[in-house]
Amino acid sequence: MPERSGTKVARDAVHHPLFARFYARVSVVADAKGGVAAYRRELLDGLSGRVIEVGAGNGLNFAYYPGAVSEVVAIEPERLLRRLAVEAAVRAGVPVDVVPGAAEALPVKSEAFDGAVASLVLCSVRDLRRSLAELRRVLKPGGELRFFEHGLAPGKLMATAQRALDATVWPLMCGGCHTARDPLAAIEAAGFEIVTYRRLRVPEKGVRLPTSACVLGVARRPLSDADD
Repeated sequence: MPERSGTKVARDAVHHPLFARFYARVSVVADAKGGVAAYRRELLDGLSGRVIEVGAGNGLNFAYYPGAVSEVVAIEPERLLRRLAVEAAVRAGVPVDVVPGAAEALPVKSEAFDGAVASLVLCSVRDLRRSLAELRRVLKPGGELRFFEHGLAPGKLMATAQRALDATVWPLMCGGCHTARDPLAAIEAAGFEIVTYRRLRVPEKGVRLPTSACVLGVARRPLSDADD
C-alpha cells in the first residue's frame, strides 16, 4: 500500500461519469486500431523499481510495465475509471495498487519512487504547475518522469482554435481536458531535465478518430538543487 501524506484529498476528487464512459471506450479503440498501444510500450520500456502513475484512467498502461518494476502505485481520482483500473491491475504482470487521489496532492511520501508516469493526464489536471511539483516531490533525485501527452499543435491557426475551445465548452464536455497546454514546456519549467522526446500525431493515420499533437519522452529530477 502507498504511504499516505498529511494532505487529505476527497475520495472522488474528480467526477466526470459521462466522459469517463466515453473515454473508457475510445481509449480501447485507439490502443487497438490507432497505434497507441505501441506508444504505451515505448513509454514504459526500461522502467524499474517503484513507479507512481498519475491519472491512470482505465489502466491501459498496466499491461506494458516491464518485470523490473517492483510496484506501481496508480492514482486515479474518477470513480468509474478507478474501478476499471482495479480490474486491469488484477491482470497486470507486476504488482499494481490503484488508489484515489489527485495529481495536485499525491497521497505518498516524498522521494519514494524511482520513476513516475504521466500519460494523457496533464491536459486535465486542475493545476498543472502544482501537479508537476508533486511529481518532482515524490521522485527520488535522478528519478525519471516518463510522459506521453497531447497539447498545443504547431501552426498559428490550429493553436488559435485550440485556445478558443479551451475557453468555451471543451473542458466542460471532456472531463476538464485542455487542448492548448504545452506539456513539454511545463515539465521543463517545473525543474525537470528533459532527457529525450519526440513529437507525434496520435492516433495514426487511417483511423476514424480525431488526431492530436502529442509528445512522448523522458525527463528526470535533477540529482541536486545545484543541477537545476
